[in-house]
Amino acid sequence: MRIDVVTIFPDYLAALDLSLVGKARTAGILDLRVHDLRDWTTDRHRTVDDTPFGGGAGMVMRPDVWGRAIDDVAGLSAGTPDAAGAVHLVVPTPSGETFTQRTAEALATEEHLVVACGRYEGIDARVAEHYRSAGMRVSELSIGDYVLNGGEVAALVMVEAVGRLLPGVVGNPESLVEESHGAAGLLEYPVYTKPPAWDDLEVPDVLLSGHHARIHRWRRDQALRRTAVRRPDMVRALDVDTLDRHDLEVLAEAGWSVVDGRLDRAGHDAS
Repeated sequence: MRIDVVTIFPDYLAALDLSLVGKARTAGILDLRVHDLRDWTTDRHRTVDDTPFGGGAGMVMRPDVWGRAIDDVAGLSAGTPDAAGAVHLVVPTPSGETFTQRTAEALATEEHLVVACGRYEGIDARVAEHYRSAGMRVSELSIGDYVLNGGEVAALVMVEAVGRLLPGVVGNPESLVEESHGAAGLLEYPVYTKPPAWDDLEVPDVLLSGHHARIHRWRRDQALRRTAVRRPDMVRALDVDTLDRHDLEVLAEAGWSVVDGRLDRAGHDAS
């Protein structure tokens, strides 16, 4: 996979040289390139923004500068046939759709991602509109309900979330199966390591038993309980048909029951 990140602060993305993503980059599993948007400016001040039409506070990033940058990194400037259709443009923005594990899984199947890191009040809306009309897939994505100073932090999150899903990046692929927000739709169970006793706290006996079936059941129960307490929205999204009787008993202990084929809990709160 190739990922191009365009930003006015390329040094912000230096963290991508660390850990597993950095190793994947060195090994050639991930072709990751970071570009300075100002390289596509044409004035001596290297201007990338201007005042917003209609008034208002802040500055808006210019579409002409972004257009030249995206055309170049996407291969459109070279006149490559169907180049737009081979690229997926990702724009981190607090006004975008929520970035989830399912989003990361979908993006991990792409061949070429271009991540456009906005700053100030964001990127001129015509940029996304232009590339959609040109046949490029465009995703405006938010990593949470809060506002950052720019898209670089979100780009780091997205690149790591996507990159770790590529074959060969994570040493043990099984570790991707049972983690939080995986295919089971649950938060991950609590984990423990040596020493078995620490500060008057002991590792649950079942994990020391060597009984794999019991360990699996305990971990499943803990994942259900943790999700029920911390993320009721995820419990409501569970497919009842995928739950066994023991699962439903554990959820019932946490106050959840099946109502009209879906999980709900007493009080019907929307938290």
